[in-house]
Amino acid sequence: MPKTSTLRKPRILLLSAYDTGSHRRWREQLLLSQPEFEWHVLYLSPRFFRWRIRGNALTWLNEPLLKQSWDLLLMTSMVDLASIRGFHPNLAHTPALLYMHENQFAYPASDDQHNSIDPQMVNLYSAIAADSVLFNSDWNRRSFLDGVDALFRRLPDGIPEGTLELLAAKSFVLPVPIDDHVFINNDGCRNTEVGECLWSNGRELRPCSSRLRIVWAARWEYDKGPDRLLAILKELDRRAVNYQVCILGESFRKVPEALVTIREQFSHRLVQFGYASSRTQYYEWLGSADVILSTALHEFQGLAVLEAVAAGCVPIAPEREVYPELFAPEYLYPDGGDDISAEAAHAAALIENQSVDSRHERLTVPDVKRFSRDSLTPVYKTLLSKTIAGSV
Repeated sequence: MPKTSTLRKPRILLLSAYDTGSHRRWREQLLLSQPEFEWHVLYLSPRFFRWRIRGNALTWLNEPLLKQSWDLLLMTSMVDLASIRGFHPNLAHTPALLYMHENQFAYPASDDQHNSIDPQMVNLYSAIAADSVLFNSDWNRRSFLDGVDALFRRLPDGIPEGTLELLAAKSFVLPVPIDDHVFINNDGCRNTEVGECLWSNGRELRPCSSRLRIVWAARWEYDKGPDRLLAILKELDRRAVNYQVCILGESFRKVPEALVTIREQFSHRLVQFGYASSRTQYYEWLGSADVILSTALHEFQGLAVLEAVAAGCVPIAPEREVYPELFAPEYLYPDGGDDISAEAAHAAALIENQSVDSRHERLTVPDVKRFSRDSLTPVYKTLLSKTIAGSV
């Protein structure tokens, strides 16, 4: 009896050198949504940032998986692809995709950080070494290319002609998908265990309460603007807005002073303060809210905000970073720069307009289906297949 021939699945090695937040969700959803490929994963825990981005190739120096042959290498922006290929000559000609969740050229400076060009150079060398570079937003792509251009202008000599144009030509935008489970049902309803009963009106979904519920979901770090959140809450109190606030996100050993103040001074407003115990509970908190507020100073895709919108929240976000490409102007408040009080006043006015007793017409929830896993799965499949085939 003749043997039945079976086609071998293409083998992909995915490397994530700082596996946190959107990085982790991105790889988990890829493996879930792309069963046509044989996946193997290497990832490092999200701590010791400087060491992770500069030392990952050394950490993986004796990794057996890197001695094998692969149809495709897929890595995050924290991975040092140039060194990986240098340390492992067997991978020198393996097709490679670099996924840029963020770029080190566009991070806002922090007084706590040691100023070093190393993280930027890792991004740059990896992008040059990759066959294609994928960005989760056009803002991310543009800020990376602008940052590389600015760097090249500062360097004394030795910049190969056409490098910036080469990077631009092989750069594409492909967002991190939103988990399909977070979207409200087609009839506009969502079950929840953490909020009051919900009522729906088309795309509008709210707790059955006269209190406006605001959710803020971000890493508890300076670049997410916790001081701006504090200023907005103070302004809402000054305006006598009837609201609750749900503060979610990953915290670290050093909690920003503004968040400590919020916990102490706004305890009567808080319905949640801290990391959700599970992804399910996190989505339930999103689904219980009316408004998702962002105060971010840097945001490359705004995945947490997009998830909240998918869950039925109206976005209120600053007119900076990625947000102008995600939402229409009526959802954005002006970037106040260093004038935090002025920015807070604009943001609070938008939030106040969403309250139950507002005389203004409330904003409806924008459609973000184009970011769903269901919508993006075929796009990812085509790109992975074409890269393996050498046709990208």
